[in-house]
Amino acid sequence: MTNNLSVVVNADAQQVWTMLREPSLVAQWHGWEAEDLHDEINEIYFNTTVVEGPGHTSLTVDGGDVFELSPVTGGTEVKVTRAALDHNSEWAAWDEDITQGWLTFLHQLRFALERHPHGQRRTHFLSIPGTGEPAIRKLGLGDVPAPGEEYALKLATGEEISGRVWFRSTHQVGLTVHSYAEHGDGLLIVAEQLPVPEKRPDGGAMVIASTYDLGAHSLDAIRRQWDSWRAENYPTSVAAH
Repeated sequence: MTNNLSVVVNADAQQVWTMLREPSLVAQWHGWEAEDLHDEINEIYFNTTVVEGPGHTSLTVDGGDVFELSPVTGGTEVKVTRAALDHNSEWAAWDEDITQGWLTFLHQLRFALERHPHGQRRTHFLSIPGTGEPAIRKLGLGDVPAPGEEYALKLATGEEISGRVWFRSTHQVGLTVHSYAEHGDGLLIVAEQLPVPEKRPDGGAMVIASTYDLGAHSLDAIRRQWDSWRAENYPTSVAAH
């Protein structure tokens, strides 16, 4: 179980709160582009069970998980505390997936607010079966340096990328990518997914590429490279943007 569900964002608490309470801004860091993203955001952050804490310092979202905002040196610490696990819930088997998802989204929140506070991201998403070598190593990301350090490498997709390591955890790697934005950089996250008995017995992985202000040709080229790699290495998987 992942316990350290927190990031320090170089922004004040009110800026972070705004990113949590405006649906169009939540879409800049929660999840990835999908037909049901709008409905998912409304269900998690804006339905009648959601509770805003006093002074805009906490937010209890649908399901009981709690965001807490605390001023610290360097900005605002944003922490997510998971609700107690209900073993009878239909979501019980996916509890660690949800935890890992919050970790991914916290880092996407930090990136969106620090690097593209007024940007509109476009994403490419892959869901990868858990067969063979772990996706992080298969892509050539197993030996990236420590967070904050520069890197330059050639992905197994054939794409040459460079930037800085945004974060690393036991199951995830996040990299800033210069070529994923017209100005500044974009973000690439690869997250391994643990086996779920009877549902996902071999585990898996997901890839989220967040791009900013790229032209249609550049974005399509990135998507084609990722989809070609997926089709070659995981022919039974399904393409998803």
